Amino acid sequence: QVQLVESGGGLVQAGGSLRLSCAASGRTFSSYSMGWFRQAPGKEREFVATINWSGGNTYYVDSVKGRFTISRDNVRNTVYLQMNSLKPEDTAVYYCAACPTGWGLKCPYDKYDYWGQGTQVTVSS
Repeated sequence: QVQLVESGGGLVQAGGSLRLSCAASGRTFSSYSMGWFRQAPGKEREFVATINWSGGNTYYVDSVKGRFTISRDNVRNTVYLQMNSLKPEDTAVYYCAACPTGWGLKCPYDKYDYWGQGTQVTVSS
């Protein structure tokens, strides 16, 4: 069992930055690839970024490339999402999720075993 707790969300003006954190407890954190997802009001949850077990490989949705950076600290059992140059369309609840490491960066949505409760990010124009 893995418990995930996100933090770091808030209200920021367009062009600003936020860093989200996702603290994991339970089973071995490094056994999992980690992903960030987001869900805007009235929309489906969408993939944002993923990182492999070691942190050596990452992948992003096109809309955040060059603005967001995913990273992880396997000593602190934490994954981060640094968000720069935020836009109003980035407004959403952001979730972290854990996928068994065998999937690497190509973990299907339904293979993410554990999810956090989400943290709200609001970007004002």
